[in-house]
Amino acid sequence: MKTPRIVIVGGGIGGMLLATRLGRRLGRSDKAHICLVDREFTHVWKPLLHTIAAGTRDVHQQRVHFLAHAQQNGYHFEPGELIGVARHARYARIGPLRDAAGAIAVGPRELPYDLLVLALGSGANDYGTPGVREHAYFIDSQAQADAFNQALRMQLLRAALHDTDVRIAVVGGGATGVELAAELSDLMEQASGLGDGQMRQRLRLTLYEGGPRILAAFPERISKASTIILHGLGFTIRTGARVQALTEGHVILEQSETQPADLVVWAAGVKAPSVLTQVAGLSVNRLQQVEVMPNLQASMDARIFALGDCASLNPPDTERALPPTAQVAAQQAEHLARHIEDALHGGTVPPFRYRDQGALVSLGKYSAYGTLGAAGLYPGYFIRGRLAQFGHAWLHRRHQVSILGWGRAPLAWLAEATNACAHPPIRLS
Repeated sequence: MKTPRIVIVGGGIGGMLLATRLGRRLGRSDKAHICLVDREFTHVWKPLLHTIAAGTRDVHQQRVHFLAHAQQNGYHFEPGELIGVARHARYARIGPLRDAAGAIAVGPRELPYDLLVLALGSGANDYGTPGVREHAYFIDSQAQADAFNQALRMQLLRAALHDTDVRIAVVGGGATGVELAAELSDLMEQASGLGDGQMRQRLRLTLYEGGPRILAAFPERISKASTIILHGLGFTIRTGARVQALTEGHVILEQSETQPADLVVWAAGVKAPSVLTQVAGLSVNRLQQVEVMPNLQASMDARIFALGDCASLNPPDTERALPPTAQVAAQQAEHLARHIEDALHGGTVPPFRYRDQGALVSLGKYSAYGTLGAAGLYPGYFIRGRLAQFGHAWLHRRHQVSILGWGRAPLAWLAEATNACAHPPIRLS
């Protein structure tokens, strides 16, 4: 009897956690062949990408290499990007790998599966706004965060040499945009001590939000507190400001209002990868997310599951789908890890039940805010300052423990602390 195959596409929070759990339990014992597919060769906790983009955190310290991790945890890693799914033949199409010059190093491949799990995550939604793809930076992946950081460092150098301001526009007042703004302030403060004492004063940052307030997904109290912090840092917050277009060096608002910007970061909206819309027979919503049943099974195919940001699930007795957050992805991965083996043998996966553990937003060293979720002892309790900062940091540490284990995770923390003492506090190259 052949070994059944589970293919997981996407090595983000949910996909990495699921591959780790299934590899340890099923892969090592040859009960199933577990394969993880991702276009990157390393995994990074996505809520850290804004710190990598700002250069306030060392990307090399945060990466987990898929090849090494796969060998240690009983699964197989296949590098590449999903370009299609043949549902009836049950195989996933993986695109070619190219070298630095753009030449094809490894051709396209077809990966057969008995069960397919889509965990492709999401990215910012440009809503078809003219000029966004040409003139804005995104920070939805390691490559995008690194590209913005390189452009930022060049802009800082230019400003220091020519005695000019650094004008940055962040479009989108959600957690990503707000947290990035705080990290950029921290970057400029630390850069002021490395040669140009006026660097922090050069920063002119404007946050554009189309809704009536920033952090619309959070309680209003968190929105107000964060607004006060950002105003105190000297930032301009434009709410009710819908960006109509981007041009070279400018943000264009309604009534043709034009604002200058040296760098633009687009952090508005959420959209799943477009490849999901190209899979025949797969039901997707307007955000390109796979519509799943309560057990996370695709509504049109019993052999396909989806989790995290690329899945749309409306829990019973609720009007809205679950939000695209790290805690939703992690809980769904844990649920599938416990029950997907039943689906391999003709059984069913029970319905997923989300436990709201609260929400946190970190403004770097300046503060953090959050509320405890309905699943806690004090539902809705507001936390701030050091306690909220510790809670935000612990979410990352808990994720590291879940994928590295208690044996390796503390070693990673020690290495990070040691390198922090030996290297500059911000990225310089």
